[in-house]
Amino acid sequence: MESTITEAFNNLITKLQGWLNAVIQNIPNLILAIVVMVASYFIATYIKKLVLKLVSHKVKQQSIANMIAKISAVVIVMAGLFLSLGILNLSKMLTSLLAGAGVAGLAIGLALQGTLSNTFAGIVISFRKRIQIGNWVETSGYSGEVIDVNLKEFVLKEADNHIVIIPNKTILENPLKNYSLANKMRVFINCGVGYESDLEQVKDLTQKTIANAFSDVKSAEDVEFYYTEFGDSSINYLCRFWINTSDLLEKKRVKTKAIIEIKKAYDKAGINIPFPIRTLEFNNKLSFDEAILDNQYSNN
Repeated sequence: MESTITEAFNNLITKLQGWLNAVIQNIPNLILAIVVMVASYFIATYIKKLVLKLVSHKVKQQSIANMIAKISAVVIVMAGLFLSLGILNLSKMLTSLLAGAGVAGLAIGLALQGTLSNTFAGIVISFRKRIQIGNWVETSGYSGEVIDVNLKEFVLKEADNHIVIIPNKTILENPLKNYSLANKMRVFINCGVGYESDLEQVKDLTQKTIANAFSDVKSAEDVEFYYTEFGDSSINYLCRFWINTSDLLEKKRVKTKAIIEIKKAYDKAGINIPFPIRTLEFNNKLSFDEAILDNQYSNN
């Protein structure tokens, strides 16, 4: 029994001496690995500040800029970690870490597929110069001002002050109309006048009225006027002109003012804008029996 304990104790001493010798032999590598890790930390801090400064000039969303800066810092630290493990000749541990990171990354990616899609879509949208905060856009059936683009969602404020939150992935995969990119917008007005109207007079009066109402319209010739059809009760026309604005709400205000001014001008000139009328006649001379027969005939 005593010999067994002595043998075990000697084995332990031998093992500890082997570890001590291994540590002493690898002290230079250990010091170098520590230096690499510390250097990678400071380099990552500097890279984070530099990336944040550069990205902030391109991306107005601070949350996305911070995320990109943090990702760059993590990449630098991970590179320092793998380099340190290589210096310590821990290739098996390095391989295990890489394999574990791959499996964990796959599991996390499958679990957070929707979230990651929105995150990367938000990053892509933030770098698009044609989509900026403050733009008036229309997408996915909604129209409003862009008030925020973060890592998860695209936020619009509609004309009625309602807030619409749309996933970034939806914005990236669907068409988007940006009204703020152009500095000019065209206003369309559809109307009709009575068949008894002087069509040349209607055309000239409409063009002059719009030209006098808006400073953006230099002359009556800048107002396009086209008769489109002979309607049921009116001769219909299309009138359109350009205004210097990129605001959709301003376009609606201009259209409202144009309709008001055209109505005033037509009333003053005696031009009729027809509307559907239903006429009921009560002077029918048919007898009661004939009316019943007619009703039964129509039902059959």
